[in-house]
Amino acid sequence: MLSHNAIKTLATEAGFDLCGIARATRFEQNELAYNRWLDNGYDSSLEYMRRNCDKRFDVSQLVEKAKSVIICAVSYKSDISGGYSSDDRCKIASYACARDYHKSIKKMLLSMLKQLQAAYPSLQGRAFVDSAPLFEKQYAVEAGLGWIGRQSLLLTPEYGSYVLLGELVLNQEVDKYDTPLQTTGCGECRRCIDRCPTGAIVEPMTINTARCISCRTIESDNNAAIDLHGWIFGCDECQNACPYNKKAKPHNSASFDPLFDPRTISPEEWVAMSEEDFSTRFGSTPLKRSGLERIKKNI
Repeated sequence: MLSHNAIKTLATEAGFDLCGIARATRFEQNELAYNRWLDNGYDSSLEYMRRNCDKRFDVSQLVEKAKSVIICAVSYKSDISGGYSSDDRCKIASYACARDYHKSIKKMLLSMLKQLQAAYPSLQGRAFVDSAPLFEKQYAVEAGLGWIGRQSLLLTPEYGSYVLLGELVLNQEVDKYDTPLQTTGCGECRRCIDRCPTGAIVEPMTINTARCISCRTIESDNNAAIDLHGWIFGCDECQNACPYNKKAKPHNSASFDPLFDPRTISPEEWVAMSEEDFSTRFGSTPLKRSGLERIKKNI
């Protein structure tokens, strides 16, 4: 049986700010809500959201005989988070101003897994960072990291919603599992809903992706005619409105230091930028996903 304390120690050593451990389970209520979301067509052009639903609801299809899910979180809050003015016209979600978190977090998780397997040779598991249909936010709730806010993001007491998640799904049990936080969560606050400039949060914890600026600037384009309000990659509007984020601790890992400041790059500079320059300056960041031409189109 795996040691709860050893796992927490490894997570800290790997550079994670938070770590929780939950039993592998099936979230039936989430499954019902997810299917209602699809029935309403809120996935819009995100066709992949309809694929592999059986795996989405059953982690044992991702890791055979899955018993435990380790949820790790790292803060990315910087002075860019919440730092734009109303006049900025080339705004980029603050997480995307650092190195691609998929690679950074995957490396941290694999380091943990390697050390766990050295201590427990029969252990089998996989690391995930947005790479599988996994209910990571609900697992984070079960593991006591926080709660799901009205904007559908995980909210944590210390770091707000400025956190990125990664998971280890393992085929062995742990000697102790964490429990959900006892908290009032968002209370009566609905600032994130009111702040969304396009009305994409149609009800608490329900996003219409056809109206979501983040989806429209990054994901498959359905040509939805919405004002991007100066955002050219992602959107932090709902996060900027959250009281928890205003008092959240800044990130403390150099791996998540911003590599550039969008506030210093004008629309004209973006439009005149060559593919070679874009690759040199932003090739290691999430901006590579959309590419320069998509960014120019957004501008």
